[in-house]
Amino acid sequence: MVEKTKKRAVRYVQKKTAKRPASHWFRKSVWVFIAGFMFVLLSYLGYLDYNVRKQFEGNRWAIPARVYASPVELYAGYGLSAAKFESLLQTLHYRKDAQLSSEGTYFRQGPYVSVKTRNFTFWDQQQPPSLLRLSFTDSGIANIVDLTQSKEVAIVRMDPVQIGSFYPTIKEDRILIKWQDAPDSLIKGLLATEDRDFYNHFGISLKGIARAMWANVRAGGIVQGGSTITQQLVKNFYLTSERSLWRKVNEVFMSLILEARFSKNAILEAYLNEVFLGQDGGSAVHGFALASEFYFGSSLKDLPLEQVASLVSLVRGPSYYDPRRYPERALQRRNLVLDEMAAEAYISADQANEAKAKPLNVVERTHRSANRYPAFLDLVKRQLKQEYREEDLTSEGLAIFTTLDTLVQDTLEQSVAAKLKQLEKLPKAKKLETAVVVTRRDSGEIAALTGGRENSAAGFNRALDAVRPIGSLIKPVIYLTALEYPDRYTITTPISDTAIHIKSGDGKVWEPKNYDHREHGNVGLHTALAHSYNLATVRIGMDVGVARTVKTLRNMGVTRPVDLFPSFLLGAAELTPMEVTQMYQTLAGDGFSTPLRGIRAVVAANGERLQSYPFTVRQAVDPAATYIVNTMLQEVMREGTGRAAYSMFPGDYGLVGKTGTTNDSKDSWFAGYSGDYLSVVWVGRDDNKPIGLTGSTGALQVWTSLMRQISTQPVNLIPPDNIKMAWVDPYSGLLANEACEGAREYPYIVGSAPIEYAACAETAPADGVNTFFNNLFPQ
Repeated sequence: MVEKTKKRAVRYVQKKTAKRPASHWFRKSVWVFIAGFMFVLLSYLGYLDYNVRKQFEGNRWAIPARVYASPVELYAGYGLSAAKFESLLQTLHYRKDAQLSSEGTYFRQGPYVSVKTRNFTFWDQQQPPSLLRLSFTDSGIANIVDLTQSKEVAIVRMDPVQIGSFYPTIKEDRILIKWQDAPDSLIKGLLATEDRDFYNHFGISLKGIARAMWANVRAGGIVQGGSTITQQLVKNFYLTSERSLWRKVNEVFMSLILEARFSKNAILEAYLNEVFLGQDGGSAVHGFALASEFYFGSSLKDLPLEQVASLVSLVRGPSYYDPRRYPERALQRRNLVLDEMAAEAYISADQANEAKAKPLNVVERTHRSANRYPAFLDLVKRQLKQEYREEDLTSEGLAIFTTLDTLVQDTLEQSVAAKLKQLEKLPKAKKLETAVVVTRRDSGEIAALTGGRENSAAGFNRALDAVRPIGSLIKPVIYLTALEYPDRYTITTPISDTAIHIKSGDGKVWEPKNYDHREHGNVGLHTALAHSYNLATVRIGMDVGVARTVKTLRNMGVTRPVDLFPSFLLGAAELTPMEVTQMYQTLAGDGFSTPLRGIRAVVAANGERLQSYPFTVRQAVDPAATYIVNTMLQEVMREGTGRAAYSMFPGDYGLVGKTGTTNDSKDSWFAGYSGDYLSVVWVGRDDNKPIGLTGSTGALQVWTSLMRQISTQPVNLIPPDNIKMAWVDPYSGLLANEACEGAREYPYIVGSAPIEYAACAETAPADGVNTFFNNLFPQ
């Protein structure tokens, strides 16, 4: 019994201590490894899947905002020559084509220019393309005929010039299209050369890789690629340009995921918009729609077969096959694409041969995305940042329509370059800088702006940021303030232009001087302004009060704080050229203030108008007093410090303006307007050294050169109802008539004119006579 028990125990022990074979642990380790690998792989695939879907389903691209100039509106009588119109068309990237076979083409023959305009979405309407013929004479446009309807049209709005873009950190540009809008020849060209099995494979194509290798061996070079369109999209859209096995593995995985998650047409559409096709200066050209305009100046839908094939050929290498740099190489590649399309029966052999016989016809290189007018674009971006975030401005594909007139802007830049070069021939006028602001007198829209003599994006924008003493430009504000008290001041009120001593709170005495260091005795109010007499001006300003004058300045739209010192009356206040322009815009607006604006509208990528900047106006100062000041400023131009302008203008042009010069001639200013434009010019040095120029000898020269080229309308001041004209004897200041020697007619606010007659006046002046003043300022 005991032995049996021991035997069972031995058997039990032996069974318990038996060793398992080593293969069991190996199998277990393999399964653990496989499970771990699968977990990591599936986790990584999940991570890739998340990233693929997140980027593809979201906002795929950061589309830069495009900034447009004011569109040119053409009509019979518009003073634009045929040569300048052709120059405008070239700026708009229109191409010559006698057949006008597509939008954005033109043909000139003698005094006639035929043009097919582009379809364009403005802020207020969608404008379809038109087929037009414009007839020109020496004076401008004679008529405009719609060739489709064979009738004259009253006005035509051209598509606007793109003057710049606001880019994100990575400077990429593209025009988005739907796959349905792509030309059929483009799709077939891509399938023939890049991915013949696109609609059959699941992201990668072993058959395609083998076929491409065989084709390349037979051709002795690379004529086909092994990567599918999906792989190319993944490589461009998700991955870097790094060449490594790991990147290739990611490319395969992500291609499979992309095909599993999205339709073939969605993938094709993304490819059409993503593929890199060239370099426009510092900006990358992506997508076939933008490449079409970049290389051929035409919309993608209008391209003929041979140009579509040229675009397809760029996929293989935009730099290597650049048609501008390597036309022979590009032509060879284009013809190969056509042969491939014929081999796949997408086109006939005759179509291929006909297309191969055509030249490349690439347009001249132009930097479409270059910010041509950086100072103005700086202004636009500052105004937009008050309402939009930076990321919205650089990624949402906004269309920003501005007020810039490129013809005026180009004229401004040419005038500045020529005049500053001329002024620098004078002894002290060295290293001159300038800032100019040009507005439309009737609306306050900024037509042109320059922040310096060099057109540099990195430069200091003096038009917006140069805070300089404005000198005598402040004087119209003082006289305007005085004339708002007609019981004390009128246009002919005698003012003492004699020495004046003003003691400040700290006991110091201020003794202003005239520029000529002379005193002129009693002078009429209008004479004191016309000749910019400092002593008379200080007396007026101290009488009405510095604080009251500053209030007038505020009413005219200037918000910058200024010191309430007597020296303010002679222009010690420091303002930017833009702020001076706002001040004079109120004078040009007959006492009504219009905020200066550089933007008309902002439109979203889908055509929705997001923001409009309508014309707004408010009465800022007394219109009657403003009218009188403007007539005095016309005297400045006829007889005073601005008279040099009439060496280039007709005598009856009615110019209104004022010169400004600061101490030691460090700043030269001029502000003035014609019937259509107001311009403010500053000339000086950045180091604040004297330049030896007054407002008349410096800034006025630039102003006159510019305005003579851009202005077509004289000034026509219209007196308010409470302004009455009266003949006055200049010697006595009493009422006179036309018979009095030297008598002149002046405007007065009702009830403020002299009531006594001079000895020379036998009778009171008759109402309604055709007077000198009425001739000078027709109503």
